[in-house]
Amino acid sequence: MSFIPRDRPRRLRRTAALRALVRETALGVDDLIQPLFVVHGREVRREIPSLPGVHHLSVDTSLDREADVLVAAGIGAVLLFGLPLAKDPIGLENFAVDGIVQQALRRLHDRHPDLLLITDVCCCEYTSHGHCGILDPTGVDNDATLDVLGRVGVSHAAAGADIVAPSAMMDGQVGAIRAALDAAGHHDTAILSYAVKFASAFYGPFREAADSTPAVGDRRGYQMDPANGREALHEAALDEAEGADLLMVKPALAYLDVIHTVRARTSLPLVAYNVSGEYAMVKAAAERGWIDERRVVLESLLGMRRAGADAIISYHALDVARWLAESPG
Repeated sequence: MSFIPRDRPRRLRRTAALRALVRETALGVDDLIQPLFVVHGREVRREIPSLPGVHHLSVDTSLDREADVLVAAGIGAVLLFGLPLAKDPIGLENFAVDGIVQQALRRLHDRHPDLLLITDVCCCEYTSHGHCGILDPTGVDNDATLDVLGRVGVSHAAAGADIVAPSAMMDGQVGAIRAALDAAGHHDTAILSYAVKFASAFYGPFREAADSTPAVGDRRGYQMDPANGREALHEAALDEAEGADLLMVKPALAYLDVIHTVRARTSLPLVAYNVSGEYAMVKAAAERGWIDERRVVLESLLGMRRAGADAIISYHALDVARWLAESPG
């Protein structure tokens, strides 16, 4: 007589209704944050070659239309990156009243006051050398950079940012920005810390999009070694102690174990960044017909949620919102 199994997990997989009933993890439109790249100029909507479907947008009707589409699709949050008119060793436009991100913040806030506005706080897009901090003869000067990051955070908050997100990976950046925000009266502006940011090969398309490749050297001296997991817990704990309101792990797909481990050690909201290289690989394979883009993206983002992410920054956010509207779950 052949063996007859007693336990049959397949019973709960038999129909779509059964699978939905016992599903452990959900991906919803409220979990999504869409990155936007804003530039100077008029009526600019220029596709970024390595990020098909993602555009440079001027702060006029181009940005208006993009925001209208996102809001109509249910996207409730955007992450702003700016490309300055000119670069210099410090990145003066980064904290200028009329800087490109500051202009975008004011316009978006006026048009969509309920849209959550998050800004990247770093130096790499704005500096002539392309590094995330201020340079001295020996390299990046961590402590001199903290003052600049504080000024950027205050400038963004004054222009309407709900959340500022320091990504420079400078030691003490969260504490410095929190102190600067509070001193300027921006007590309610939250900080989303890029607490765990690896020196990753998955950032290539972003560096084209933001024109932020270092002119000399690389960022391995301040971004994390991809080999290290325990160090991620140390970085996250430091930023939490300095006053971060939310934490981030970046990139996401190759670091799901890190997301899971950080999630187990903190009660703060945790964000995963589905970065440009992850997006570009899926797009390239889908264009060749090698994969089903929709299924791969939904499965990947669901994996980030299952690992412990409360929210996901993704260039696929608008696509995902539309797919979920067509077929929730």
